[in-house]
Amino acid sequence: MAVISSDNRGLRLAVRYAVLILIALIFVFPLVFMVMSSLKPSQQLLQDSANLRAFLPVGDISLNNYFAAFQRAPVATFVFNSVLVTGVTVLFSLLVCSAAGFAFVFVKWKGRETLLAILLATLILPFETIAIPMLLMVAHLPWLGVDGLTWGWLNSYRVQIIPFIADGLTVFLFVQYFKDLPGELIEAARVEGASWGQIYRKIVMPLSGPILATAAILKFLVMYNQYLWPLMVTQEEGYRPVMVGLQYFFQLNVAWGEVMAYLSLITVPVLAFYLYLQRAFIASIASTGVKG
Repeated sequence: MAVISSDNRGLRLAVRYAVLILIALIFVFPLVFMVMSSLKPSQQLLQDSANLRAFLPVGDISLNNYFAAFQRAPVATFVFNSVLVTGVTVLFSLLVCSAAGFAFVFVKWKGRETLLAILLATLILPFETIAIPMLLMVAHLPWLGVDGLTWGWLNSYRVQIIPFIADGLTVFLFVQYFKDLPGELIEAARVEGASWGQIYRKIVMPLSGPILATAAILKFLVMYNQYLWPLMVTQEEGYRPVMVGLQYFFQLNVAWGEVMAYLSLITVPVLAFYLYLQRAFIASIASTGVKG
């Protein structure tokens, strides 16, 4: 009976791994297709897309599409702009939204429930409904920089960063996570004379690794994939992100090999960020806990 039970467990484990491998392959296939297609001439790419050759490095393989992509558009500039805007926005968003969530959950003040309800109500507003009012506002806002006082934020990094630092969804995620933290820790810290700032830095945030990783991933995807707002507020190539740069490859003659090469290049930061946060998420899950 023990042998039969062991065999059954081994069979179930094998089936489970087979299903997981199949699911992984389904998610990997688009990436493999993209990379393989970026190495082929456009005509061969279209011919191979009808069969399994699309996923194999066969035929006329070269890096010509990558060289052509850099010649058609300032790819390095677009990638740098997206990484800079996304990275700065994610960093400040985690700081501001976590502090707001902390204030909504742990600090008692008049009107917090009403303000939280108003904040959550903004989630139902599509961005397209406020895009034009935001554009008119940022076009006349003052800014004090190295060149002195100037008017208007168009064609700048700040116009792509500042309006998106705080958002209702990220604040809501922190509020829900903070509500599940042990309230006894906060009460004990207050009895010991700790300030709200000390509680936030030394108690709450060290326990918030999972929600920080989750919020960072969601914010990264939103900011890195932005198209409409950067298209509206940037007219200079020096400030445009990767999604706006994609339209350069659909002007005049469309070379699908160059399109795939460009998509492969702009996917690298996404994969790198995801792998980094995955490790950070696993490490935070392993280290998060309350020690007595």
